Amino acid sequence: MNIAWKEMKKNKVRFLILASIIILVSLLTFIISGLANGLSQDNAALIKDLPNGQFFMNANADDTHNLSRIDNSTQEEMLNEQKDAVAFSIQLGFLNDRNEKQRSVAFVTSTDSNLFENVKDGEIILDRSMEDAGIKVGDILTNNQFSGQFIVRGFVDQKKYSHSPVAYINIENYKEIYRDDEMQLLFIPGGKKTQVFPELQSYTKKEFLQTIPSYSAEQLSLNMIVWFLVVISGMLFAIFFYMMNVQKIALFGILKAIGVKTSALFKMMWTQMLLITTFALVLSVALSQIFNILAPKGMPFSLTLETTIELSIVFVIIGFIGSTLSGVQIKKVEPLQAIQQGEI
Repeated sequence: MNIAWKEMKKNKVRFLILASIIILVSLLTFIISGLANGLSQDNAALIKDLPNGQFFMNANADDTHNLSRIDNSTQEEMLNEQKDAVAFSIQLGFLNDRNEKQRSVAFVTSTDSNLFENVKDGEIILDRSMEDAGIKVGDILTNNQFSGQFIVRGFVDQKKYSHSPVAYINIENYKEIYRDDEMQLLFIPGGKKTQVFPELQSYTKKEFLQTIPSYSAEQLSLNMIVWFLVVISGMLFAIFFYMMNVQKIALFGILKAIGVKTSALFKMMWTQMLLITTFALVLSVALSQIFNILAPKGMPFSLTLETTIELSIVFVIIGFIGSTLSGVQIKKVEPLQAIQQGEI
């Protein structure tokens, strides 16, 4: 520890350069991860907030819930058999506000359940982002396919679907708008994948999320960037310590000649890696949280403590691997040969 710290003070410029690069890479990783989580919530908060369970749609729907129709007799049978089961539908549409301005929403309706908002005929409950857009409780909203009017009864937090604010409406109003008497989906909280129903395709919550348009492509792209940055940070550690070790071959030879073990040299290198990584992560986490506070309100950004801890652990592991690979040459150093190759 003492040797490692002395060397870092002696070559502080080199180590500060490495720390600066790791800070930038880790900060970019945290920000992109926050954007990925934020976009995930913005795209599918309605589904992600449901408990784990089993989703069902028509087997002929080709994994597209808009094409799914659950037969009424099948729906009634399942709801009678499964106490907590719920049938629901989701359709993208629009509402006209009091100024006749169209606003895109995701209409959601369901059978009686505490998992969804229960709305009376002619009433509507909206995601709170609609309140931020100027809509208030008691406002009258209309839809071109609906003969009546919707009265805004209230707002709910963080209910989005396909990047659109959710609008909970009554089943009868939904049927009038979409001219459809059948629901699209069935959900059984806590249901296991082993449950099978004729003509229905089952999905876990994770599997169902992948059926949402753009969700899988969006998350795959951002997560690939995150992991590329993590790999790049590992390569930076490997290259940096490799160059440092090449320059210290003669020093390693002398240290080995006076009885310093190879394991002690590795510990010195790991200590330096850990100090640099800790310093870089503390600073980048602080900067990412500042970014979280200062980010525009409309930006879908969500960097949770769990994600931050997971990424930090990954960075430490990658740093350990990178520095260890670069230190393989230390083990091969022969004292006499190393001393003859150069000066300290």
